[in-house]
Amino acid sequence: MLPETSQTPPTDLRGLSRDQLSALVARLGEKPFRARQLFAWLHGRGARSLDEMTDLSRALRERLASETHLTTLAIDETQLSNDGTRKFRFRTEDSHFVEAVFLPEDDRRTLCVSTQVGCPMGCAFCRTARSGLTRNLTTSEILAQVYEVNRAIAALGVEGKRPLTNLVFMGMGEPFLNFDNLLAALALLQDDAGLNFSRRHITVSTSGIVPMIERFGALTENKLAVSLNASSDAQREALMPVNRRYPLAELLAACRRFPLRQGRRITFEYVLLDEINDSMDDARRVARLLRGIEAKVNLIPYNESPGLPFRSVPIERAERFRDLLLGQGLVAVIRKNRGRDILAACGQLAAKGSEGLSSTSSVVEDDLD
Repeated sequence: MLPETSQTPPTDLRGLSRDQLSALVARLGEKPFRARQLFAWLHGRGARSLDEMTDLSRALRERLASETHLTTLAIDETQLSNDGTRKFRFRTEDSHFVEAVFLPEDDRRTLCVSTQVGCPMGCAFCRTARSGLTRNLTTSEILAQVYEVNRAIAALGVEGKRPLTNLVFMGMGEPFLNFDNLLAALALLQDDAGLNFSRRHITVSTSGIVPMIERFGALTENKLAVSLNASSDAQREALMPVNRRYPLAELLAACRRFPLRQGRRITFEYVLLDEINDSMDDARRVARLLRGIEAKVNLIPYNESPGLPFRSVPIERAERFRDLLLGQGLVAVIRKNRGRDILAACGQLAAKGSEGLSSTSSVVEDDLD
C-alpha cells in the first residue's frame, strides 16, 4: 500500500491581502498594476470567476486558475418578509449552509453576517447551540456573503457600487473564535480599493471571549457589541456557559478597558426571557454592572422557538425594564424584531439540515448610529 500523501490546498485568491496579491503577481512575472486590477475585481466588484476579469490576459487567468482557487458561496434560497427583511441561505463548496439577513431602513441597508457553520457556545436560549460547531468560515466565505448580497440588492434597483451601507457580524457563530479570518475580512471590506466600508459602520458581536475583546480593541477601530443577557453570574452561567470561563467581573473589566473613540458606546445585547431575567431587580443589577461604561443596552424580546423552554416577555414588562435603565442614566432601547414570518428574527436563523439558528438580526439597526 502506498503511503498517504497530503497536498497543500491551492491559494484562496479572495482571502489574500493587497500585499499577498502583489507578491503572487510578481511571482507570476506580471507587472504590479495587475495586482491592483485583480484586487478591484475580487473586492470592488465581487467577481465570482476569473472569466469575469476581462481586462486580465487570458494567459494570466489560465495561470491563476491552475495555481489558485476562487472561493464562492451559492445563494441556495432567498426569503422575503412582509416587513422587507430578506434572508439569504448560502451553500458552501463543501455543502454546508449558512445564512445572512438583509435589513433595509430608510437611511441604511444593513447585512447581518455569519462567521461559523453552527456555533460552539451552547447558549441555552439559542438553537444554533443544538447543532454545535461544524467549522469556521474562511475569510473568503465571510466576504462572499457580503459580495453576493450586495450584488443581489443592486439587482433590485438600489444604485451605487455598494448598496449595503452597514455590516454587523452577529450571524451564526462566535466571531471571536474565528478571529484571524474575521480580521482579514474586515481589512478587505474596509480597503478603499474594495467596498470601502467605514469602521463606524461595522459592528462585531461577541458572547464574551475576554482575551479577544482586548485584542479586537487593540487591532481595530470597529464597533463592539456584547451579549449580556443576565444580571448575575449564576443567572448568566445557566444561560451562557461562556460565563464559567469569563465571569461578569472579567467581562465588564475588559469592556471598561476597551478603547472607544469620542461619541462611541459599547452595545450590550439583552434578550428578555419571561420570568428568568426580566424583573426590576434584574434591571437594577444591570444598571449597576454597566456603571462607568459608555454603554447602550439593546433589549430584545425573546422569539419563541420550538423545543426550547423560554417565553417572550409582555411588552409592558419590557418597557418597565427599559424605563428603569433610562432612569439610571443608561441609553436603552427595545429592539423591534423583524423577519419573524420567515424565521429571520433574533434566535430564528435556520441552516438547512440542522437545528442551527443564530442569535441575532433584530439588534442590528441600533449599533450603527
